[in-house]
Amino acid sequence: MNRVHRGLCLVAATVTASFVALPGASAASADEGMLRLAHLSPDTPAVDVYVDSVSDPDEGITLPGVDYGTISDYQAVAPGTYAVSMRTAGAAPDSPPVLSTTVEVAGDSARTVAGLGKFADLGLAVLDDDLATPPAGQARVRLISAAASAPSIDVSVGGTSVASDLGFAAVSDYVDVPSGATDLQVTSGGAPTALPVDLAAGSVYSLLVLDGSSGLTVQTAVDAASPGVVPVGGVETGAGGTAAGPGTPVGQLVLASLAVLAVAVTLWMRLPGRTRAPRHAAR
Repeated sequence: MNRVHRGLCLVAATVTASFVALPGASAASADEGMLRLAHLSPDTPAVDVYVDSVSDPDEGITLPGVDYGTISDYQAVAPGTYAVSMRTAGAAPDSPPVLSTTVEVAGDSARTVAGLGKFADLGLAVLDDDLATPPAGQARVRLISAAASAPSIDVSVGGTSVASDLGFAAVSDYVDVPSGATDLQVTSGGAPTALPVDLAAGSVYSLLVLDGSSGLTVQTAVDAASPGVVPVGGVETGAGGTAAGPGTPVGQLVLASLAVLAVAVTLWMRLPGRTRAPRHAAR
C-alpha cells in the first residue's frame, strides 16, 4: 500500500469512527422512550420545567423560560418514572413547584406532559402520543383546546370532523384527514374561523388551538413525520433536574465530525513522502 493510499485510509477510518462513536440525535433507540413538555395555559406566566428521573435523581432535563403556546421537541429518555415540575421562571431549582406530576415512560413510546387550564385550576395532563404512520395520502391529527376565549369548539379539517363540542383544556382523539394545504374550521358559538394549516402526507400532528392577540390561532406540532421519524431536540442539561440527557443536538455532531476530519487531514499531510502543492498552485 503506497503512502497516499495509506493516508486516505487513515482519513476514512478516522471520520467513520467519529460517526460511530457519537450518538445520533434524530431518533430514539428502540429501548428508549420519548417525552416532551408543553405550556398551554393562557394566563399562567412563563415557567421553568424540570424533568427528574425517580430512580436516578442525578439524571434529568430542564426547559427554562417556557411560556404559553410552547411545545418542546421530544427528548429521548430511558424507560422509567419521571417527576415533572413547573416553577415560576427564574425561581430557584429547589423552590416549591407551581405544579408537579409523575409520568411513566416505556421504551418505544411517546408522551406529552402539558400544563392545561387557567392558572386558578391549572393541571398537568399526561397525553399518549400516536406515532403510527397514517394511510397513504393522509395525515393524522388531534386537537388540543387551549384557548380560554372558546369554552367549547367544533373543529373540522378538509371536511372531516376532528372534534365536536370539545371543551377548553380538553384533548381530542386522533383522526385521519386529507393531507395538504387546507383550513382548520373552528366554530365556537358563532361563525366558523378558518385557520390555515399545511399537513404533510404520512405525518402525525397535535393541533393547538390558542388565544391570539386578534382571536383564535392554531399552532401545528409534529408528533411524527413521514416515514415515522420523530423530531428529537436537545435541552439544557446538568445535575439536579438538569443532568445530561441521551440526545445530542445535530449541530454538535457535525462540528465534532468536522474537527476529527481536520485532524485526520493534518495527519495525512504530514505522512513521509507526501508532496504538498505550492501555495499558489495553478488551477
